[in-house]
Amino acid sequence: MPRRSIRALALTSLLLLLLGCSAGAQHVEPAAAPGLGAGVVDTTAGTVRGQVAPGYQVFEGIPYAAAPVGALRWAPPQPPARWEQMRDASSPGPRCVQDVALDPGSNQDYSEDCLSLNVWSPEGASGRPVMVWIHGGGFANGSGDQYDAKWLVTEGDIVVVTLNYRLGALGFLAHPAVGDGNYGLADQQAALRWVRDNIARFGGDPGQVTIAGESAGAVSVCDHLVAPGSAGLFRAAIIQSGPCQRQPWLPAARAASLDYARSVGCPEPATAARCLRALPAAELAGSPRYAWIGDAGLSGPVLGTADLPVDPVAALGSGQIARVPVLIGTTRDEFTLFTALEYLRERRLPSAAEYPAELAEVFGADARAVAARYPLDRYDGSAALAYSAAVTDGMFACVADRMAVGLARGLPPAAVYAYEFNDRTAVAPEPLRTVPFPVGASHSLELRYLFDVGGAAPLSPAQRELSDEMVEFWSEFVSTGVPAAAGAPAWPAVLSEASDPRMSLQPDGSRVSTTFDRDHQCDFWADLAH
Repeated sequence: MPRRSIRALALTSLLLLLLGCSAGAQHVEPAAAPGLGAGVVDTTAGTVRGQVAPGYQVFEGIPYAAAPVGALRWAPPQPPARWEQMRDASSPGPRCVQDVALDPGSNQDYSEDCLSLNVWSPEGASGRPVMVWIHGGGFANGSGDQYDAKWLVTEGDIVVVTLNYRLGALGFLAHPAVGDGNYGLADQQAALRWVRDNIARFGGDPGQVTIAGESAGAVSVCDHLVAPGSAGLFRAAIIQSGPCQRQPWLPAARAASLDYARSVGCPEPATAARCLRALPAAELAGSPRYAWIGDAGLSGPVLGTADLPVDPVAALGSGQIARVPVLIGTTRDEFTLFTALEYLRERRLPSAAEYPAELAEVFGADARAVAARYPLDRYDGSAALAYSAAVTDGMFACVADRMAVGLARGLPPAAVYAYEFNDRTAVAPEPLRTVPFPVGASHSLELRYLFDVGGAAPLSPAQRELSDEMVEFWSEFVSTGVPAAAGAPAWPAVLSEASDPRMSLQPDGSRVSTTFDRDHQCDFWADLAH
């Protein structure tokens, strides 16, 4: 098989599209009387009218920052202009400019004027805990409107905020002519400040904010744990399937950004700023490639900058990381998604003869040792499954394992909780069900259990029970800092050892497991890391 062009994490929002994720709540006419219960709220920038539905209100497309256009392209986000008339907040704002090749078939609007957020509030909400959800998509695509949060709101009794932030080159270009990148991260911080200043009007408690995200959104959460500009804006964090270790330092990001500028016709550093700012936004929809997951290039936040001075993974257990409760975990079969998507493009799988070369592209000099630990005969001769298992363990599962232990060593007792989403019969979008190997509990499939994904295949009764349980676990963590659910086993905290228990989330009954480290061969990966 030729070198993959998977662009791994950027495909999370593609999966959401395949699942049929709704772009907002079903339209319901709001009541006429003003007030939160009638879908009307006065924000610091003006009044908005959202939608009222049974058990909740939703407000979409609320600007939290000015349009980052003209002189504000590659500038820190600025406050939005005040509006005097009632603003319609019954439909999502445009998605940020992004690589539409990663989102085929989408009819959503894309715009540089995209810094908006969506608020979901339970009926009668007052002083409720808040979850701010940061979308995935490899920092190259995605949007907040893909996540219908009604279950967390109505069943979990929390307020949920989803948001857009600048993506790709417009969000993270670290060209010396325009700055150090991290504009997308700064957008997220601006949204958190908006939450601090406004969420009480939507029935939320600004002192009880949990930041959460999956994939690139989880990497963002890791970064907020150490970013100076994020201090004090949240009290807990949820990290779902986040490869937080794969982030670039400024010199590497500079080099990639210079290459990117040349690729769009701005090769001269002395004139690059003027040249780049003159380009239409659509010509900047691509992403500079800073780091790699497997053999997939990623953009994203840049380390060694004023905005992000330290590596969040290296800072674990030190005094440089926020001392807040953390819920962290992965799915059992993370990388099968990307192997499956590659098969759908190429219509072939790597052969047994190609397996060593596949591993060498990802693990370099360690490929022989990886092949010995992940022999084909353990995976029924399937190079696709063996390769997926190795990348799952080496770049997702065991990294999250080390992070959980590192966090526990630097935080008070009972502050870190770890999980594995382990429904290996999880509902997958139809194209993934056509590949000639099981995708199992693949990357991002747990989102189907937390957010209402309209149009997807229905969950089985047992999976529906798992979904209800996960919604309760997540919302209880947002509310109290401790995940708990009625009828479920008590979820023990991680202390400071790799053998500490994790919650295995399964449709035949979630259970506490102490075999995560062994199942994913984390001792082997720790030895390689050293």
